[in-house]
Amino acid sequence: MVRLRHYFKNMLCPDLHPPAAVRGMKQLDRAAFSKTIKVPHLLVPKDKNLNDVCRSIKKYLLKMERYKPVITDEFKITLHPLAVQKWEDLADVPLEKLEIGSEALVWQDIQLCYDNWKYDEIFKAVLPADKEALSSFSKIGHIVHLNLKEHLLPYKELIGEVMRDKIADCRTVVNKSLSIDNTYRNFQMELLCGEPDYKVTVKENGCQFEFDFSKVYWNPRLSTEHEKITKILHKNDVLYDLYAGVGPFTVPAARKGCKVLANDLNPDSYQALVRNCALNKVSKNVSCHNKDAVDFIKEDVRRELLTTCTDENFHGDVHITMNLPAMAVEHLIHFPGLLKGEDIVLQKRPLVHVYCFAKGVDDKKQIARELVEQWLGSEMGDELKEIAFVRNVAPNKDMMRVSFYLTGDLLLGSTVVHVRNSSKMAKKANKLKDQPKQLAKKAKNVFTVSQGKKNNFKKAKEVTSNLKKIHVQNKREKLDHKFQDLHAKIVAKKAPKPAPKPLPAKNKSKPDTSKVQTGLSEMQM
Repeated sequence: MVRLRHYFKNMLCPDLHPPAAVRGMKQLDRAAFSKTIKVPHLLVPKDKNLNDVCRSIKKYLLKMERYKPVITDEFKITLHPLAVQKWEDLADVPLEKLEIGSEALVWQDIQLCYDNWKYDEIFKAVLPADKEALSSFSKIGHIVHLNLKEHLLPYKELIGEVMRDKIADCRTVVNKSLSIDNTYRNFQMELLCGEPDYKVTVKENGCQFEFDFSKVYWNPRLSTEHEKITKILHKNDVLYDLYAGVGPFTVPAARKGCKVLANDLNPDSYQALVRNCALNKVSKNVSCHNKDAVDFIKEDVRRELLTTCTDENFHGDVHITMNLPAMAVEHLIHFPGLLKGEDIVLQKRPLVHVYCFAKGVDDKKQIARELVEQWLGSEMGDELKEIAFVRNVAPNKDMMRVSFYLTGDLLLGSTVVHVRNSSKMAKKANKLKDQPKQLAKKAKNVFTVSQGKKNNFKKAKEVTSNLKKIHVQNKREKLDHKFQDLHAKIVAKKAPKPAPKPLPAKNKSKPDTSKVQTGLSEMQM
């Protein structure tokens, strides 16, 4: 509690903040952060045990970046200026037992510089005070990855230099310049400071991963989610990883003894996936593929489901991970009827873990459920296992995980598809499911013009004749007559307005003014 109290005091103490003169600085000037402040010191007699004194007064020490509060050569201890302002503030420290009196407490100047401030303290002193400061960042190996808002872009070079100086083992600072590409899930980045070296080595969940951060997708904020799914898996289970990336689901699962079919469309991710499987010595448990997810579902997943889920000697579980939140739910359309035409009985129900973005102010779990049901083409009842919050992406936009079972009836196409008519997305999903080839052919020939002249003339004549048969003018006149008749009836039913009452007749006789004249004469008297 004392440490927390001193921490908040440090936040409120103006002497322990960088100089106010650095506000608005865009090019980093380290010399401008120098500052002299007066702080209390405890001068320990040379005949005393300095270690014993330090242990007893530890909670009152001034702790700052790259500053040593204990100077062993001089037997001097620097104390926090807000925690210790007079000798009585050290009443709970047994200094009298150590034979140290009040004369040992003195105030002296110390010099603070750029090295003594943390990165967040520097940003609070430099960046605009009336706008949101740098809130968070990601560290991937030796790379610090920022996502700067527009009002911080003028300070991007300063921010890059400060991050490289203050973050341990940081050699490269980059800023995300464009949104994640839905195809390969990578994004363009801008080098703010440091070396243009994007090949990194990362450790997560006991596994080691090597990849080029500029060419693949990696988000350290998903490490907890990767760990959750890995804990669900058991030895002898089977995992189909549809968007495997560099292997954050695949490699830990294979290390637990699971058989894994991993796929990713990005060639760079595929190469890193193969390399990481070899690096972690799990290549024998993993089959890597470089395909489109739809082809992977229709070919490889279908073949493996026919083999695994019909094997009576298979005692594990089947899991399918679909970690592509931007469009993974759309690929659920290919599971209903995936095994259609097969005369089999499924012994296992695959458990799907699909990720999606829930946008809006309503219940995010309900939004995620409706998304899955709409693209799956049927409502989830007892098949739904869990809907879990993963992380907040933006205001009113959360990443969610929906875990549900694929039934045999759904995979064999024997269930009736129920799609909510009120949802445009559900209608679109149903059409795509039933007529994918027809839609593709129709889209291809939208702007195609027929070359047959006779057919064109025949169609034009048919259209002209049909227009003549409509008799638009006659119908319009009939409609006008109907409106006139209706208006006349409405007006006839209205009660006539009552005649206005005559005003009272004016009195035309001359007024009697004799009384008024007599009154005036009396007043004059």
